[in-house]
Amino acid sequence: MVRIHLVPHDVKYAEEMSILTSVPEVRTALGMTDEQCSVAGTRNFIRLMQLEERLGQQLSRMIFDEKNQLIGVISLKGIDEEQKLCHIGTWLARPYWGKGYNQMAKMEMFKIAFERLHLNYVFAGARLENIRSQKAQAKLPYMTLHVERQFYSEWKKLEQQERTPCVLNVVRKVDFLNWYYQNAAVS
Repeated sequence: MVRIHLVPHDVKYAEEMSILTSVPEVRTALGMTDEQCSVAGTRNFIRLMQLEERLGQQLSRMIFDEKNQLIGVISLKGIDEEQKLCHIGTWLARPYWGKGYNQMAKMEMFKIAFERLHLNYVFAGARLENIRSQKAQAKLPYMTLHVERQFYSEWKKLEQQERTPCVLNVVRKVDFLNWYYQNAAVS
């Protein structure tokens, strides 16, 4: 079983993060430009994550593996305390794809979203062309797939942000916590 730990953003990891996002498969999946993947662009990203966390708009963490190696980022974005919802986004370095790190990082962030932030819904979207992300989300037993019609405004907000067609899935607090306390917490 893989192990991860989540760490607040720090600009001292900008160069390492820049290298990871510059890999063509990662950059393409994220829809990032060369400027965004540069060390300067990565520093700007980290500072923005720190600012948005202070403002309560986002909670973003760097993902480290069991060897204390930076392997990606996971974020709760657009936190809406009034409506009790947010969106989750994750990316992993290419060598960590398909090994369970994404699922572990998401599980940790869902615990934060539902137990610490007391949210009721966490949306997970994916660009239509990002089949890998869609498959990763479909593997989560507590994820409800294709909720575009049920949560139309959240779906359209996602598509506007991504500037491309997307799918929208959701994790409901009750579904995740029931699954977690019956399965993951026992292991």
